[in-house]
Amino acid sequence: MARRHHYRRRLVQPADLDMTTFMNLMVVLVPFLLITAVFSRITIVELTLPSEAGTAAAVEPAFRVEVIVRERGLEISNARTVIAAIPMVDGEYDLRTLSEMVISLKRQHPDSTDASVLLEPDIEYDHLIQVMDVVRSAVLPGSGEGDEREEPTQIALFTDISIGDAP
Repeated sequence: MARRHHYRRRLVQPADLDMTTFMNLMVVLVPFLLITAVFSRITIVELTLPSEAGTAAAVEPAFRVEVIVRERGLEISNARTVIAAIPMVDGEYDLRTLSEMVISLKRQHPDSTDASVLLEPDIEYDHLIQVMDVVRSAVLPGSGEGDEREEPTQIALFTDISIGDAP
């Protein structure tokens, strides 16, 4: 026969959890993660694709700037004739010259807002975005002398941009 122990079983109460260490970790970790988080800005650019010739008869604008991005450089035209050819400088597209040309075209045609950016097949996406930014807007340096210098101003150029393949 098995012996019975005649002792009382102690009532074991569960131990309280010490949350202090965990809370200290969270107090440090949450601000650190918020500070080091990368905040991304998503922008949407509305584009219009070139329409087919056989579809609805669209009214052609009086003036439309076409910037053709080629592997050897940029070309600016008005859909009929080439206005300027801008060669690459040190292996990079000359966006400064493009900006100056687009600003002068905007001064000649202030009511026009239509533009097309046409690409050859092997052009990188980043070059498309850079050219679109130059065609869409420009930053003009401030004028004035001494302490009365004006802040640079951003002006809108050709904001209705279409994209397509280069001819």
